Parts: sequence; C-alpha cells; structure tokens
Amino acid sequence: MAYKFDIDLEFSRELKNEELNDLVSIITHDKDGSARWTELLSISGLYKTHYPNHQKYLELILEEIQRFGGNSFVNVFRGSGVLYKEILCDVADKYKVNYNRKADTELIETNLFMKILETSLDKMSQEDIKTISQELDLKLTNFDRQALMASLQILIKQSLIIPFVINRTILMGVGCIPPIITGGSILAGTALGRVATIFTGPIGWAITGAWTAIDLAGPAYRVTMPLVIQIAFLRQLYKAKPKGININSIIGGFEKVKNNEK
Repeated sequence: MAYKFDIDLEFSRELKNEELNDLVSIITHDKDGSARWTELLSISGLYKTHYPNHQKYLELILEEIQRFGGNSFVNVFRGSGVLYKEILCDVADKYKVNYNRKADTELIETNLFMKILETSLDKMSQEDIKTISQELDLKLTNFDRQALMASLQILIKQSLIIPFVINRTILMGVGCIPPIITGGSILAGTALGRVATIFTGPIGWAITGAWTAIDLAGPAYRVTMPLVIQIAFLRQLYKAKPKGININSIIGGFEKVKNNEK
C-alpha cells in the first residue's frame, strides 16, 4: 500500500517539522500515551532513521492518514486507503455537520469547526459566555449564546484564534498534547489559555455523544477525528504563512493586543 496523490494533503510538504509533530503523535500514540497497535509508521525504517525530521518520511505519514480513513480489510483489496476529503466527510457525518459534499474541502472543515463551537456553546453558562466575550474583546452587549456564536462565526473566518483554541482543546482531550493550563504549556497564563480552559469542558461534552458512536464504529474513528481537526488547523496555518503568522505569533499577537488595551 502506498500514498495516493491527494491534492488536499499536498500542502503539508510546505510545513516545518515542528508543525507536523502533533500530526505524527496522533498517528503513533493512543489517548493514554501508549503506542497505537494499528499504526505502521513508527516501525518503518525511514521513521526510525530520520525522526523527528518528519519531512523525510512525509509520504509515509500521508499514507497512514489515508489508511486510517478506510476500513483496513477493504484497503487490502483496493491497494490503498481513501482520500482526505472522504475521511473529512465521514467525520462531518458523525458530528451531523450541515455541509455539501461537493463544497471545497476548506469550507467543510470550517463547517465542522462551527458545529463543534455551536454544540459546545450550548453547554456553557452565561458567565462563561461573558468571560469568552471579554477575553476575545468581542464587544457584545448581550451575553447570550446566539450573539456569541454570531461573533465567533465572523472571527473563525478572519483569524486563527478560534481554530487554534478548538484544535488545542480537542488534541488535549484525546491525549495528543499536554493539558493547556500547565506551566509548560505555551498557553499557560495567557488570555487564550483562559479561553481554552473554558472551552475544555463544553467541547469535551460536545464530542462525547459522537465519541460513543465512534467507539461503536471502530477504533479507526478515534484516530480520524483528531487527524481531521489537526489537518484543518494546519491548512489554515499554511494559508496564513505569507502574512508571517505561526503558532507563536497567534498567541503573541493576541496577547500584545490585549496588553495594549490595558
């Protein structure tokens, strides 16, 4: 089985090795930090020789993504996994996202982010909504879910702040990154860290129902969900690079704005 050319994954060739760290971690490690017994990446010679220079074995990473997206038994007969958009649509279906399969991949990813936001906001208290509004400087006059959702929908299209928070929160929830509020975290003590902490519980609750269905559907879904979330975020990060934006600048730039307001 080999990587099948996938236009929706080719952007990853332009990413730095450190930007691929979480993607590789999702593939190779389970929620409890143990190695996934279904993955083949970490036993490959290229991985063992070049890790953590992920670009040296990028096609093996992309092959694993496609392999997890398809039923392993079916993959044997067709000789490859499935293209990323099919994996994305499968995850979107599990979360009951409203989307058109003919739409651009990026739009479907955005709709997925918005569905997670919408579901998580339903679980938040009014005090949480007020805090998020204040920390993100949304200037809401009414601290209700509808007003916050409308503002976040605009924000999610204009910046990487909300996709970044959703990404960090979900990856933390599935054990791919350490808790966002610990001292060693890049978000610790920041305004974004406070926002992410509020989202932690509601986003966790938002994915619980779908997670049960995912567990029943098979272990591969426990990999494809965080994979899709990570790829969707990396795509936005890649598109923002010409503007000089990276993960540290998302946090630093936001904190600078907040500090200047004080």
